[in-house]
Amino acid sequence: MTASEPTILATSGGHRVGGRTRVTFDSLVHHAVDLSGVHGRRPRVMYVGTAIGDAEHFTSRMSEAARVAGFDLTPLHLFPMPNVEDVEGAVLDQDVIWVMGGSVANLLAVWRVHGLDRIMRRAWQAGVVLSGVSAGSICWFEGGATDSFGPELRPITNALAFLPYGNGVHYDSDEGRRPLMHQLVADGTLPTAHCTDDGVGLVYRGTELVETVTEIPGKGAYVVMREGDSAVEERIEPRTLPAVRR
Repeated sequence: MTASEPTILATSGGHRVGGRTRVTFDSLVHHAVDLSGVHGRRPRVMYVGTAIGDAEHFTSRMSEAARVAGFDLTPLHLFPMPNVEDVEGAVLDQDVIWVMGGSVANLLAVWRVHGLDRIMRRAWQAGVVLSGVSAGSICWFEGGATDSFGPELRPITNALAFLPYGNGVHYDSDEGRRPLMHQLVADGTLPTAHCTDDGVGLVYRGTELVETVTEIPGKGAYVVMREGDSAVEERIEPRTLPAVRR
């Protein structure tokens, strides 16, 4: 564990189609590794695919992406049972945890059954960089907008709350997310929310947002705040990360 303080990178990106692989780690995943401060050895990255039911085909694609990137990847499966005997030890041995998107509601339920919510908090406090995309972003906050329950977006308010904000993902590619996030902040269902266009990440040290970054130039991050009975939005211009060679 090499990060100097609790660190989270919450994103709406990190993956793209590779030249020779189905999935390649894009700049946001590489930035998560950079935030860990690991040097002198291969980075240790844990892939957590709970939100897509530990789909084996995607675990295989992530393993190939890690091979190309030069990372040592450990998948953590919880279906049909944990694939490692000491889950906490395996999590704490990583530099970075990367959580896949999918159903954040199912992710939270399964993690809590296995005590992984408490393990993730201990890992965060110990300096393991927590990161992920979509559901793997919302999970670290108080909640956000989700399609976990069906095609119509609904609020989720029982996420892990390591970060005391709401979180909106895919802000520019799913037209229903911006208005719902505004509604949830305006009516007090969620606190001030931090939101990301596709390809954008939010960097937190402790619970403070310290930087926004993007792997796609021109994309934005946003802070949505309550003002009276309505919501106001402020755009933040992210720093563009170095491109990863295809």
